[in-house]
Amino acid sequence: MGSPEFPDHFSGHADLYARLRPAYPPSLFDYLAAAAPGHELAIDVGTGNGQAAQELATRFARVVATDASAAQLQHAPVLPNVTYRQSLAQLTGEAEGSCHLLTAAQAAHWFDWPAFGAEVRRVLAPGGVLALWTYELFRVDADIDNLIDDFYRHVVGPYWPRERRHVEEGYARLWVAGLQQLDCPRFEFQSLWSADDALHYLATWSAVQRCRRLRGMDPLECLRLPLQRAWGGGRHEVAWPIHLRAGCKSRDGIC
Repeated sequence: MGSPEFPDHFSGHADLYARLRPAYPPSLFDYLAAAAPGHELAIDVGTGNGQAAQELATRFARVVATDASAAQLQHAPVLPNVTYRQSLAQLTGEAEGSCHLLTAAQAAHWFDWPAFGAEVRRVLAPGGVLALWTYELFRVDADIDNLIDDFYRHVVGPYWPRERRHVEEGYARLWVAGLQQLDCPRFEFQSLWSADDALHYLATWSAVQRCRRLRGMDPLECLRLPLQRAWGGGRHEVAWPIHLRAGCKSRDGIC
């Protein structure tokens, strides 16, 4: 059973989410693994369908991946060194000072921050790294970007949960007190998509799903033809800039 504390916007379309959310760049995980003080344990909270966990599994001896949604976890890959747990982000279940890297990929805006911050400080090893990242709207070209921006703000804008503001701010106001922030490089991830791929991806937005439930109509229908015309035939490169915030637990004043 899911926790009543968890704002569950994704379980109802977990299969769609697993198929259509693009993969994060390996270079992001290479950077985080290099920043971590060891490679025995990584914890990925709000793991969803395990997108980040499977990359961490190639760089850490053991990975614990948690999510409050049982439906999301059902779509996560089975890997020998990954343990999945249905739990809230502040309940990792791991020993104090045991974690070398704790990640939250496109999930931190849903957390109970006072409780999560306390858990981060408890579970990180000395020098251990916390990494939060988010991405907002994909970018293609000016014409397509304008259509997506208008759809985001004016069509489904009223249906975004209030936590979405943190994504729009690039997690600028989300941080755990006491950690020393790192000067992170910039990352982005890319896909090669048709117009139909883009529309299927947009269907995973929580605001689209909420509009469908509350209004009994599909907001994507007003976007479909204009987007297909602007897209043209074939595929375009689609890019998402990543907003990464990372920092480490002090180890005698040195990260």
